[in-house]
Amino acid sequence: MELELSACTYGYRRRRRPVLENLDYRLAEGLTILLGPNGAGKSTLLKLAASVVSPRSGAITCGDLVFGSPSYRRAVAWMPQTITPLPSLTAREYVAYVGWLKGMTRGDAWHHARRALHRVELTDKVSEKTSRLSGGQLRRVGVAAALVHGARVLLLDEPTAGMDPRQRRVFRDILADLRGDVRVLMSTHDVADLAEEADHVTVLDEGRVLHTGTTASFFRHTPADTAPARAAEGAYTALLSRGH
Repeated sequence: MELELSACTYGYRRRRRPVLENLDYRLAEGLTILLGPNGAGKSTLLKLAASVVSPRSGAITCGDLVFGSPSYRRAVAWMPQTITPLPSLTAREYVAYVGWLKGMTRGDAWHHARRALHRVELTDKVSEKTSRLSGGQLRRVGVAAALVHGARVLLLDEPTAGMDPRQRRVFRDILADLRGDVRVLMSTHDVADLAEEADHVTVLDEGRVLHTGTTASFFRHTPADTAPARAAEGAYTALLSRGH
């Protein structure tokens, strides 16, 4: 299901310069890494795409779904930077509750919650209270909650912040396994999140798309004298430099 933003403008205060202005963006299939420094507009782009906020002007489409409608919000799931545990709920209850909020019956939500948790490798934590989960596990619960109602597009805002390298590896493997079923847009300002399994890379700065394309096309911006281990950092730095 194709998600597209056309000539979108959005600002948090009308008298200030918009965060995004006349932005055109189409989310490709597979896993796309959204890179950009703090304040680049990454979170705003995700909120617009998720219909958490509405653009001042422009259009947002996902297939033939009406922007902001219940069917749109079931198809396009958003995971914010912070996942707040509900101490009284287990992981399964948490995920099922989100499914119910999205319009599922209680029975379907309960049934699919276990399947969604299995998909993010938390089968052994279904009965664990969310307040007892680690930060990495809680973020995976957030992904399960986004998938429980059959989302076709998954928008993740800085999901690996605070994770150690092993947790990042597990999380990226989970996202890679979603390929073919769900389009994923994962924002970050850390090039360490750009691994070989990413299909596409988008670089955003000051509300402008500096690059969007395949991972291979992103790496073509790496300066020739860059050490292989720093290829992603080199490409990212080069794109930001050319954007100013």
